[in-house]
Amino acid sequence: MDETLLWFTKRMEESGIPLSARQLDQFELYYRLLVEWNEKMNLTGITERDAVYEKHFFDSASLSFFVNMSNVRNIADIGSGAGFPSIPLKICFPHLKVMIVDSLNKRIQFLTHLKDQLQLEDVLCIHGRAEDVAQLPAHRDGYDLVTARAVARLNVLNEFCLPFVRKGGLFAAMKGSQSDEEVREASFSLKELKSKIKSQHQLSLPNEQSERHIVLIEKLDATPRKYPRKAGTPLKQPLI
Repeated sequence: MDETLLWFTKRMEESGIPLSARQLDQFELYYRLLVEWNEKMNLTGITERDAVYEKHFFDSASLSFFVNMSNVRNIADIGSGAGFPSIPLKICFPHLKVMIVDSLNKRIQFLTHLKDQLQLEDVLCIHGRAEDVAQLPAHRDGYDLVTARAVARLNVLNEFCLPFVRKGGLFAAMKGSQSDEEVREASFSLKELKSKIKSQHQLSLPNEQSERHIVLIEKLDATPRKYPRKAGTPLKQPLI
């Protein structure tokens, strides 16, 4: 086992996630496919192996340090890009049923190929806008955990993601930097979308020490019919 895998295995084990040989093989194949497809389309700006394992794989799995995954049956990943955080979480916790929404069909093609190659069951990849998919009865108010690892501000992410969360479930906003101002600004959207902030967590990536913030939001009741508004509106006219 090389240094990257040794480091990764040790860190994951210390974090309470022991990985089998098969799971490590899945991560390694994930890395190779990511780099291969990244030459044809823009999936990630990070392609060095060490960096992918730390900034994508470890970072994605870090959500499980703050959410008990054994209580989570299904997860929706909104605007997943190259599969983060849902695919690393699925590799670590194979019982999860995963639904991924992305608006770019090329990315959905990559993710569909990825799940086939990694032999992951119960992974559904949907090409569409979050605002449209959240109006479908099959996905609305239906998920234990919804994730977004995104650059949009929290009040926008709330409208994209909270309609997917079941009553009593969680939305996890995974962010690089987080400001108190952004959290304050989100208070109106939280009220409108029947939710409240449950907790906020901060961690630093082990080697690179860059900061990560996770905001956990609890859904208190079903989403009002008028949300999410039609595609494009949440970004143009955020709930403030």
